[in-house]
Amino acid sequence: MDQQLRSHRWIVLGLISAALFLIIVDLTVLYTALPRLTIALSASASEKLWILNAYSLVAASLLPGVGTLGDRIGTRRIFLIGLAIFGAASLLAAYSTTPAMLIGGRVGLAIGAAAMMPATLALLRIAFDDPDERSFAIGIWASIASGGAAVGPLLGGLLLEYFWWGSVFLINVPLIVIIFALTLRYIPPLEPHPETRWDLLASILAMLGLLGLIYAIKELSRREPSLSAFAIALLGGMLFLGLFIRRNGRMDPPLIDFALFREKDFSAGVAGAVSLSIALLGVQLVLSQRLQLVLDQTPLEAGLSLVPLSAAAFIVGPIAGRYLQRVGSTRAIVLSLPLTGAGTFLSAYSMDAPLPVQFIGFVLIGAGIGIGMTAASSAIMSNALPERAGMAASIEEVSYELGGTLGVALMGSAMSVAYTAAMILPADLDRLPITVRDSLDEALLVAETLPEDKAAQLVSIGKAAFDYAYLVVNVTAGAFLVIAAAAIHLLASSKRRRERERSA
Repeated sequence: MDQQLRSHRWIVLGLISAALFLIIVDLTVLYTALPRLTIALSASASEKLWILNAYSLVAASLLPGVGTLGDRIGTRRIFLIGLAIFGAASLLAAYSTTPAMLIGGRVGLAIGAAAMMPATLALLRIAFDDPDERSFAIGIWASIASGGAAVGPLLGGLLLEYFWWGSVFLINVPLIVIIFALTLRYIPPLEPHPETRWDLLASILAMLGLLGLIYAIKELSRREPSLSAFAIALLGGMLFLGLFIRRNGRMDPPLIDFALFREKDFSAGVAGAVSLSIALLGVQLVLSQRLQLVLDQTPLEAGLSLVPLSAAAFIVGPIAGRYLQRVGSTRAIVLSLPLTGAGTFLSAYSMDAPLPVQFIGFVLIGAGIGIGMTAASSAIMSNALPERAGMAASIEEVSYELGGTLGVALMGSAMSVAYTAAMILPADLDRLPITVRDSLDEALLVAETLPEDKAAQLVSIGKAAFDYAYLVVNVTAGAFLVIAAAAIHLLASSKRRRERERSA
């Protein structure tokens, strides 16, 4: 059966790439649809937050257990189950009539995505046994994973030009049907590995631990966080993760094999995935807001402005995969981080230049992300046995999700602090609501209620303050990436030295 899968490996790559594209796009497609669906469903601020966050929260928390479950029952089977759930949830979300119904649809999408995501990499690991071909295929996979997030707002903007908000979910359904049918045709039933132990309690503990940890980070990144909710979620998450690690250590084989982190390439891959996600999601957060709030672009125009970033990732990822075996995955990760950092520095330096000049920085960011994610994915998957591919893939996906969540929280906080510090109002505007110092969105709303001259003054000061925050975030992200590159290099060198000493 594995041989039959390998004979269709390029078709398999196309199928898992299409499924991955739908998963990644659904992370960001709501950025443009949220205002319309909020009005249509009369969603409160809290409901709006859950509509956005339910997908990533549930998907990330399910990944460790579902990845190993796929190894146990068969990778194709878990992939097909994920496709079916994702398609049904897309229909539910598209035709939701209440916020609760839409949140339920988003939870269903997350369950389907959690089942599919590790399976996409596991199928790739099994289908491509040649290291060079596998690196190239992982490059394509990584380019979709890194570039797809930027396509979401663009796709949402295009659909909303002609259709109602539910179309951003409904478009998934025909594609899911096609992928499902072609999967049955070209991917044979793969041998399950019943010797792989899947423990329900351990999976639940891992899910609750990650859920608490990610929720705590997301809560802290809110404009007005609840410190009690943050503390409860953080302590609960740490407690459940501690119980999971204790139970996992007693299992043979374990649900998550932490011994893999002793391999220098594997640990470098995880560290690289987390670092790149922190920078990418953090920079995208401030960049997308600046394009719309400062440069007055529409959501569709902002999506088009981000095309150079996603296009660079799409193009460079497969090229990096082609040469990865010669360069080495750890070295490629270490090189990709400062390259991405150079892009963020250039974006900060050229923020007052015309957009075509700024695009150079976007291209460098995309190229760095494409190289780094390809190398990180290859490092993680190449160190896992085929029968534990789902488990390794789940570790990788959790790394990206945690990194993205941390990026939004940390860079979002840096943006907020820098904006507030730079938002210095003159005496004639000093009595305005305190909210104008919280965010540019609030300042623009208040400006609509002021006389024209004072409104123009407030908007000008607010945009200048946001530009300062944009500068701070980009420089912070660039510095972080350079430091992360140095740390990964030192860690890899230390492990390499210990390996030589043991073998001597």
